[in-house]
This record gives sequence, structure tokens and C-alpha cells, in this order.
Amino acid sequence: MDILTEALSSMRTGRPTSVRTHGRAPWGLRLPPVAGAGFHVVLSGTCWIVPLGDAPHLKPIALGPGDVVFLRDGRGHILADHPSTPAEVERPEQFRPGSPIGTVTIGGDGPRTSLLCGNYHLDQGRPHPLVRQLPEIVHLPAGNGRHPELSAAVQLLGAELENPRSGSHGIVPALIDALLLYILRAWLEDRPPTAAKGWADALGDPAVAPALAAVHEDPAAQWTVESLAERAGLSRAAFSRRFTALVGEPPMAYLTRWRMTTAAKLLRESDAPLTTVAARTGYGSEYAFAKAFKREYGQAPGGYRRTSGTAA
Repeated sequence: MDILTEALSSMRTGRPTSVRTHGRAPWGLRLPPVAGAGFHVVLSGTCWIVPLGDAPHLKPIALGPGDVVFLRDGRGHILADHPSTPAEVERPEQFRPGSPIGTVTIGGDGPRTSLLCGNYHLDQGRPHPLVRQLPEIVHLPAGNGRHPELSAAVQLLGAELENPRSGSHGIVPALIDALLLYILRAWLEDRPPTAAKGWADALGDPAVAPALAAVHEDPAAQWTVESLAERAGLSRAAFSRRFTALVGEPPMAYLTRWRMTTAAKLLRESDAPLTTVAARTGYGSEYAFAKAFKREYGQAPGGYRRTSGTAA
């Protein structure tokens, strides 16, 4: 069970949107907050990202070719050739006929920077614990050579955008989707040994990881603390303490969270009857499922399905 993929899939509410941005110095672009997570890939040239809002701990970051930035909460920010350059307000995307993404061109006649900018549509109202533990801004420099797969994805994106050909409409969105997993994998691998323990460490923990995998693989099973502790090879008390310390909540609370997250995804993305959704998430009756879902989401499953845009 690939828990990282499952965790992201549970939060996804749509395909990513993206715009290719061309800036010629002097240039600056003010980007408002978004309901999701933002990303930028520097395809060529250099620029700065300047966080906005009440966050004095977040400083401007210099970016170079191949650098990737991920904004966990879609924070508002400025992209510019220099932090002191005045920034324009974001304009609506200008789409080229035949291009898989939008394009924006701004600035003067100086050195050029080309970026891929966009948003991942993630449910920030109920973020997975792994995403909650990310830094507000994740900066992955290209120059350290530690993540060749991420660098290769950036190069492939640049090539497809520079010279679109047959298949580009399918290739570019797929690469942008893959980019999110590469970003999170790189962050997981780059965390210093001194970093505070958290959900990310649970993925590699020899006791907690098997229990997480079991819950993700079969949320409908009638798991108990005892049965999960047996998977982990620990006593009930030792397992519960270790799981809670790494995951951030007790085993049964996480099980309920994952069941409800799975149910919400089924309601958004399928027309499965509520009895089927209940059975696939471990509830013996539609009534018991509906009660649990309303307690977690504040509305009945049918109402959630209607407001999320999926036909009942």
C-alpha cells in the first residue's frame, strides 16, 4: 500500500490548474491566496518569491533554474525579478490556441525568466496530517543533485512546454500530477535527523507503518487497537503510545478519520449507493454511516454529494 499516494488522493478535489509565466526584467506579479496548494517551477532564468500576509518568519527566497517551490496553504505571494520591483495584480490567464495550459507575459525588455505556476486543488478544510506537517513554503533547489527524478520531471515539463507536439495535452497534466508526489517525496527524504518526529516518520516506522498500511488497505475491516498492535508486534499500550506520538492522534481516531475521508472521496467521485459506501468504510448500516459522517463533516452524506458536484 502506497500511503503517500493514498493520502494525497484523499485530499484531491480536481485536476491542477497551471499557467506558464514569462517575465522580462523588471517584472513582478502579485498572486492572491488560493483554496488549495500552490507551486512554481523555474524553467529558465532567475527570480524571487516574496511571501505576503502576516508572516514575518517567511523571508524572500531567491530561485534559480530547476528550482521548485510548493506553498502548502496556497499563501498569497509575489514573484519578481527582485524583491524591490513593484508587482502587478494577477491578470486572467491568456490561453494560446492548442496549448495545454495558460500563458502570461509581463515585464520590460531585460533578462527573461520562464516559470510554470499553478495550483493543486486540495481539500484544506480537512488536510491529511502529512500535509499539515509540511513547512508553509517548501523550497527544493535544483543544484543539490539529491533528487534526479524531480529534476527529470522539471526538464520534461520544460521540453513539452517549449515545443508542444502530439500528445502534449495528456503528457503535461500527467507530469504536473507526478510533480506533487516528487515534491513530497523529496521533502520526506530531505528532512534533517533533528527534525521533530511526526506523521512523516510514521511512514518508515517498523511498528506504525504496517498498521497504517492495514488501515489504508482495508478501512472496512473491524480493526481494534489490539489487532493493529498485533500487526505492529507491540503490546496494546506500547503501540497506542507510539502511534499517537507519530501520527498525532490515537489509532481509532485515525481509523475513523480515514474511513470518513474514504467515504467523502467515494461520494465526490462515484454514484455508489450510500449502502455501498457504508459497507466499504466499515459501517454495518446506512444509518450508522450517515450519523458518523454528519458528525465528522457537519452534513448528511447525500447533501455532501450534492454540494461536491457529484450526482446522487
